[in-house]
Amino acid sequence: MLSSSLLGGLRAARTSVMVTRNLAAAQKVTDPIQQLFLDKIREYKQKSVGGKLVDPSPAIEKELKTELEKLERQFGGSPGVDMTSFPTFNFQEPTIDPIDEQAAKK
Repeated sequence: MLSSSLLGGLRAARTSVMVTRNLAAAQKVTDPIQQLFLDKIREYKQKSVGGKLVDPSPAIEKELKTELEKLERQFGGSPGVDMTSFPTFNFQEPTIDPIDEQAAKK
C-alpha cells in the first residue's frame, strides 16, 4: 500500500518537472534552428493575409485555376455561381392524391 502511494507520488513529481521544463523551453528559444523556424512561421503569417497563396508562381496559379474549374464542372458550378457558399434548398410540398387521403382515414 505504501509502495503504491510512493510510486504514484514519484510519477506526479516527475510529470510536473517535465511540464515545467517544457514550459520554460517554450518561453525562451536557445536553439538557432528553432529560432529560424519560428521566424519563418511569423514571416509566413504576415504574407498569408487574406487566405491567398504565399509567393505563387504563374504555373501554380494556373494549376489552381484548372483544378477549381474541374471542381466547378464536377459539382455543377457555373460562371455566376459562388461555389464557396453553402447551397440553399427549396423543398416543395408534395401533392397528395385525394384517393390515398380517403383510404388513410378508413
